[in-house]
Amino acid sequence: MAIELTDELIELERAAWAEQQENRLTVDTAAAVQAAITAHAASTGQSRYEVERELKRVVRHPDAD
Repeated sequence: MAIELTDELIELERAAWAEQQENRLTVDTAAAVQAAITAHAASTGQSRYEVERELKRVVRHPDAD
């Protein structure tokens, strides 16, 4: 089963990844991403771990597609 991601979830992770790359990631940003991942997984019946893994792959390694 393919992991489904929303544009909003991808944008949130992109913002967090940019902050992390600039060494300015805050606890609030990281917590917001985790909460969004958890909520998305629960609402779609997907594994939270699989959603997070796919989200990070899409954001951090877009050329792998």
